[in-house]
Order: sequence, then C-alpha cells, then structure tokens
Amino acid sequence: MVKIKVDDCFPDVTFFQLVDGNPKTIRTSDIFNEKKIILVSVPGAFTPTCSNDHLPGYIKLFDEFKKKGIDDIYFVASNDPFVMDAWINSYSESQIKYLADSKLELLNATGLEIDLTVAGLGTRLSRFAIFVDNGLIKNIFDEEGGGLEKSSAENLLKNL
Repeated sequence: MVKIKVDDCFPDVTFFQLVDGNPKTIRTSDIFNEKKIILVSVPGAFTPTCSNDHLPGYIKLFDEFKKKGIDDIYFVASNDPFVMDAWINSYSESQIKYLADSKLELLNATGLEIDLTVAGLGTRLSRFAIFVDNGLIKNIFDEEGGGLEKSSAENLLKNL
C-alpha cells in the first residue's frame, strides 16, 4: 500500500460522527476544503497514551493553534462514533472535534496503519498528525509505530 505524502490532496473518504445521538456520515471534502485543519490519529480512544498524553496536549494548546490560523483540530481513530463521542466528551473543556474511521476508509486510503493484533486491537490507524490546508497535505508527522514525539501537540505547534 502506498502512503500519502506531502503535497498530495487529502483523500476524500467518509467518516462517522454522532448528530443528535445518531451516526451520520461526513466526508473529508466537507471538513477540509477552505480550512486549515490538524488531523490527529490515535490507535484507539480510551487507550492509555492516547487518553493520558496525546489528546490532553492538544486540549491544552488549542488556543495556541488558533493563533497560528488553524480552524479546527480533529482526532480520528478506527473506533465507532459512539466511542469517539464518549471519549472526546469525557474532556469537558475540550474544543477538539472527532471523526470515527469505523469503515477503515482513511486507513486504506492513506497506508498509515499499525498492526496491534498482539494487543487485541487488530489493524488500526497509526499514531500521526497531518496539517491540511484547503484539502492539501502540508505536513505529516507520522510516528511510524509507537512513540509520541512527532505527532505531539508541542511538536506540531513548533513546526507550523
């Protein structure tokens, strides 16, 4: 599978979000066009590194991203929209939005995946962050496995 790269158009895939308690589809073209977006991928909602370190950094630095011209920050995982909604909303002060890649369209379109079968999670989106400007990929911060250095909020803010 070929991985996406800088200067590619972001793939037009379908995600899920809860709207009035019901799953609804949303396309990347509806989210990313004419906006500056940070898309952060985590292997799973409610997992230790994702919940304790990754998401809290973006919540803490949200206003700093806004000052740099970022319109929205989305977290995406291969979870269903009910899990993603509960996870994001467990942080009451969060302005972070979520996308559920429960059909694995983003995983298949980007090649950014990790096999976590040994941990009981199966194949998931890897840990990464992507800066998208008007649908064009401007930078990819792929952890290429474990770790939380490249895709951390602090690193992205420093490299915008």
